[in-house]
Amino acid sequence: MQLLHRRCLQNNVPVERLSQAQLHQREPNITGVGAIFIANTGMVNFQSVSQQMATNFQSAGGQIQLNTEVVAIQENPTGVKIETTQGYIDSKKLITCAGVMADRLVEMQGLERDFQIIPFRGEYYRLPSSRSDLIQHQIYPIPNPGLPFLGIHLTRVIDGSITVGPNAVLGLHREGYEKLSINWRDTAEIIRFPGFWRLLSQHLKPGLAEIKNSLSKSAYLKLVQKYCPQLQLEDLQPHPAGIRAQAVLSDGTLVHDFLFKQTAHSLHVCNAPSPAATSSVPIGAYICNKLLESG
Repeated sequence: MQLLHRRCLQNNVPVERLSQAQLHQREPNITGVGAIFIANTGMVNFQSVSQQMATNFQSAGGQIQLNTEVVAIQENPTGVKIETTQGYIDSKKLITCAGVMADRLVEMQGLERDFQIIPFRGEYYRLPSSRSDLIQHQIYPIPNPGLPFLGIHLTRVIDGSITVGPNAVLGLHREGYEKLSINWRDTAEIIRFPGFWRLLSQHLKPGLAEIKNSLSKSAYLKLVQKYCPQLQLEDLQPHPAGIRAQAVLSDGTLVHDFLFKQTAHSLHVCNAPSPAATSSVPIGAYICNKLLESG
């Protein structure tokens, strides 16, 4: 907690340290020895935000092609030629933010790759409407500093309901949002990647714990009850899962920060740490400037 508090101060984020009594006063249903309180947080409907971003992009002259797969990328002295299932695109500059497919696009362009995307499924639950007054703020437990995951937290969403999650369980399908979803190509690539086995040896215990919490709703609940003991098993109602595209280096290192692969005319965003959606506007500006500065 002290480290997180220092980071807030270093980044000029207004922050307040709370004692156990002050925590209880602000959040009577949350237990802990203390907390960090950040007042300038909020919530949005990110689907609406994304739709407005798309509208702004199109108004500025941009084109959006959905249901279009990239099948080849070739860089030349003046730009990049992109082959898709809907035809060819010639561009002076290329930025890819491909998430779970980031490593495949890097490889498609013929660039050296010392990492691989390994998917981690983040499973959520939603609390019933009778629990909507359980918390007044977003509640985050102190995360494991050795892992790039935030831990299971309580989030008030825009409609007033509360979600619980996510965990971070190894996925065997890059786009497998259903539990126990398997894609044999994705699974084979994971097994063949030496970094996966090094990752497994370094984080075997927390990895097995995540699998247990995924398979056992009771085990998942116990993690939440550490700081919100009022919650019961029947409170955890189904909610859609998400997929985290996690870059892992060949030595088994989980990439905590941004990872880029850049050429004269292209920039591949290979890893984007949470909260990428929250910080999407400044991240977008940083990415564009990074490519433009290269000439």
